[in-house]
Amino acid sequence: MATPTLTETLDLSAKFPGAVTADARPGYTGWIVEAGKLLEVAAFLRDEMGYDLLSSVTGVDYLPDEKMEVVYQAYKTTGGPGIFFKVQAPRLDPIEVPSVVPIWPGADLQEREIWDLYGVKFTGHPDLRRILTWEGFSGHPMRKDWKEAFYEEDAKPFKSRWPEGRIKMAEERNPFGDNVTFDEGFDPEKWTSNDPEEALYTSLKKYTAETSDGIKTDHILVNMGPQHPSTHGVFRAVVILDGETVVSLKPVMGYLHRNHEKIGERNTFLQNMPYTDRLDYFNSMSNNWGYALAVEKLMGVAVPERAEYIRVIMAELSRIQNHLIWTGMMLNDLGAYFTPALYAFEERELILDIFEAVAGSRMMCNYFRFGGLARDLPEGTLEKIKDLVFDRLAAKVDEFDRLLTENEILVARLKGISKLSPEDAVAYSMTGPVLRAAGVPYDIRRAEPYGIYDRFDFDVVTQTDGDMYARYLVRLEEMRQSLRILRQAIAGLPEGPIITGKPQYQVRVPAGEAYGRIEAPKGELGYYVISNGKPNPWRYHVRAPSFINLTALEKMCVGGKIADFVAILGTIDIVLGELDR
Repeated sequence: MATPTLTETLDLSAKFPGAVTADARPGYTGWIVEAGKLLEVAAFLRDEMGYDLLSSVTGVDYLPDEKMEVVYQAYKTTGGPGIFFKVQAPRLDPIEVPSVVPIWPGADLQEREIWDLYGVKFTGHPDLRRILTWEGFSGHPMRKDWKEAFYEEDAKPFKSRWPEGRIKMAEERNPFGDNVTFDEGFDPEKWTSNDPEEALYTSLKKYTAETSDGIKTDHILVNMGPQHPSTHGVFRAVVILDGETVVSLKPVMGYLHRNHEKIGERNTFLQNMPYTDRLDYFNSMSNNWGYALAVEKLMGVAVPERAEYIRVIMAELSRIQNHLIWTGMMLNDLGAYFTPALYAFEERELILDIFEAVAGSRMMCNYFRFGGLARDLPEGTLEKIKDLVFDRLAAKVDEFDRLLTENEILVARLKGISKLSPEDAVAYSMTGPVLRAAGVPYDIRRAEPYGIYDRFDFDVVTQTDGDMYARYLVRLEEMRQSLRILRQAIAGLPEGPIITGKPQYQVRVPAGEAYGRIEAPKGELGYYVISNGKPNPWRYHVRAPSFINLTALEKMCVGGKIADFVAILGTIDIVLGELDR
C-alpha cells in the first residue's frame, strides 16, 4: 500500500502534456517530471495548488536501469495528503537537475546532501558544496557501486557471520590499515592540500558594510564550534560579524556522519529498527514509529488497537521529556547554571523508568515492530504511567511555568529576538515547534493523522510572534496538550494483542515506495523507503528535522547579535545524531 497522494484529483499530465507522466511502476505513486519543466511544475504546485511546504527531497540510484532519480514530497500547511513528484536523469556524469531553491528555499541543504552523497549537480543552486562529507572526499558514497573501505557484501547477513564462516578482520584486507581508500595512482605522502575551507569562506564573503560616513568597515570571521560546548555536540557555524552583528552565517555539519542510510540499505528491514534509536537519541520511541509506519504501508499491515494506544502513550511521554530537557538546556544556553537542566532531568528519569520497563533499555528502546510492538506493558507499569500523567508531570509543568514564563531575565533574552515570519518559516521547510511559534498551525497529528490520533481531542499550539520567546511558550503548552492526549489514551486503552500475527525475525516487503512521517518532538520525522521485494531496502532515507530546520539558521541570526547565537541555535532544538546521521 503506497503513500496516498492527490493523484485522483490533480492531473498534472493534462496540465503539462508530454512533460509530466504518472508514475506507472507497480507500488509507486506520484508523477515523473521532465527536468526542463521542473521549475514550472514546482511553481504551479506551490502557487496554484497550495503545496507550500516542501517536506523532503532525496535521491535514489537505480543502478540496474542506469538512472538517478530525485524525489520531492510537498504538502499543504492547511492539511491533507501530500504529492510525490520525481525527476529522472541518466546515470552518466554530469548528472544535472535544476535546483528548486528559488521556489522552495527549504531545499537548500537537502540538495547539497544529494550532491554530496549521489553526485547529482543542481544547476542554479546558490551554494552547492559537500555537506556531510568533506571537500575532497573520493566519490559519492550513497551510489550503489560505491564501496567503503571495509566492504564485505551489499546486504546482510554477511556470509562471514554465518556459523562456520571464516571471519577475518576487514582491516587486514585494507592496505592502509584504517577506514580510508584512495584513488588509483594517488600517493598520500606526496599530496599537497588546497585550502579545504576556501569554498566555505568564499560563500560567506557576500556582504559589505559601511558606516554612516561612508567608510568601509572590516568584517570578523568567527567559528562557533565544533568544539564549542554549546553547539550541542560537534556542530559548527561559521559567522561573519560586523562589529557584534551577524551579517552572514553558514552551518557546517557532518562531524558525526557515519552514512546511516548506507548502513540501512545493507541491513534487513527489521535490523534497521534499533538503528533508528541512534538518530535522535532523546526520542528513540518516536524514531521507531516513523520507520514502522513506512514499512507497514508497504506491507499493508494493520496494527492492533491496544498497540496503537500504547504507541501514542510512548510517543507523548517522549514529547514531554524532550520539551522538559529543552527547557532546562535553554536556560543553560542563556548562561544560567546547570541546575534548571538537572531539575528537568529528574522528571525525564521517571519517564525513562517507564521506557526501561517496557523496552528493556532507557535510551535505545527498540520497542516498535512492524504490525505492533515487541511486548506488552509489564505488570504495574500502567499504574506508574497514571501516577506521572495525572499527578506529577502536570504539577511540574505548572512549576516551570511559574518559575520561568515571567522571569524578567528570560523574557529580556528571548522576547523579540530571532523573529521568523510565517511565510519564511514555511518557505524554509521548517516544521515542529519553530513553525508553530511563527503562527502556522501545522501539526501532522492533525494535518494528516497517523495511528489513532484522529480519535483524540487536543489543540495545535501556536504563537504569533515567531521569536525565541514564542518557541518557549509553544513547547510549554505542548507538554500540557500531550498530558491531555495521555489521559484520553490511558482511559481508552483496550485489552487485546499487541502485534499482528507472530513476531517475525525476517520480513519480505512487497516492492514499491512508501513515506512514513510523524510529528516528532523536533518536527517532521519521515522515512522514505523503497523495496524491490528482497529482504533489504533498496532505498532508506531519513527526513531528519534537526537537519532540515537548520536551513533557516542564517535567516534567524542575520541582523542579530553574536551573543544571541547559542540561544537561537538552542531554540531550534537539534540533536547531532539525527542531524549528521
